[in-house]
Amino acid sequence: GWKDAISTTIINFNNEKMQITWAARELFPGTNVSFSYTFDEGKHKVWKTCPTYLLDQDYNSGCFFKTEGPTLAISIRNSNGSEELFSKRLKSDFYIKPNRPENVTFVWKEDTVTVSCNKPERAVKCLRFELQYKSKFDKDWQSRTSKCCSVGEQGFDPRKCYSFRVRLKRLVPYCNVVNYSSDWEAETFWMNGTLLDSCDDDIKSQSNTVIVLSCLLAVLLMILILLILLCKWQRLQKSVMPAIPDPKYIFTDLFNDHNGNFQEWIDKTDHATVQTKLEYEETECIIEAESQQEDKKNSDKQGPQEKIFSSSRADENNDPKVAQTACQMPTSNTIASFAGFQILMNDDMYVML
Repeated sequence: GWKDAISTTIINFNNEKMQITWAARELFPGTNVSFSYTFDEGKHKVWKTCPTYLLDQDYNSGCFFKTEGPTLAISIRNSNGSEELFSKRLKSDFYIKPNRPENVTFVWKEDTVTVSCNKPERAVKCLRFELQYKSKFDKDWQSRTSKCCSVGEQGFDPRKCYSFRVRLKRLVPYCNVVNYSSDWEAETFWMNGTLLDSCDDDIKSQSNTVIVLSCLLAVLLMILILLILLCKWQRLQKSVMPAIPDPKYIFTDLFNDHNGNFQEWIDKTDHATVQTKLEYEETECIIEAESQQEDKKNSDKQGPQEKIFSSSRADENNDPKVAQTACQMPTSNTIASFAGFQILMNDDMYVML
């Protein structure tokens, strides 16, 4: 009964190496023990001593040896091998721990991720492929399991960075008596089908993007402010110093098509708005005396455009006198307004104001 109470841990690494351990200090305090094993069956068993011991404070606490068959028998004895302290017979195939997945590949299509690996050479039916993932916003891992050696999952956000890890598991109790899984494959980081060194890179890239966008917005805001100030300055400049139109560009057809003939140009221009008004200059009338001297003097003072009107009038002393009244006819001046200019038109000349 005491021999059956000894607890051992048995691991068959991918059916290649065996590791058997026991609690040496609790089970055999102060005593070192020896270990032997055999994969032979029947009466003619060949026992082999442990090639590599595992130590716990200089005491033998385990053995590491090569897997040579499906049936294993082990024996723990005292240090000189004269007394057997523990023995056990087992099926090594029921304690297999698979190796890590090899050549893991990721296929990211829209919101679906498919992960696969190479198939092991043996016992593929006893294996399950497990995928775990989480985003930087998740605290716990999400797990999905499928047949070896591919698993797919939907609902991934392409804007998030995800951590992925995979492993292989042995089926219990059909293939294993112990629930052994392989070690996790190295963790990888993906975002929208792009492999990253870590999700911290995603955070850094987002922070850099925020900085760049902030700088661009600041520059655009400064340009907008400068444009507003420029527009206001132009308005202020126009209100303080209004622009004077240049007649060279306004009256181009006057000089090119009519050779400066203003009267011909203004008659043929449909777009000119002409406002005319007559200014009459009142000239005082001069009464001519009968004497020739005064008549000559008055005639010299009058211009070529004046006309003499004669009228007879009796004086108070009933002395007949002939009086001629000479009045200067009003001169016709025309003012034309065009394109912001005022043009004074006389019979002989044009004056642009």
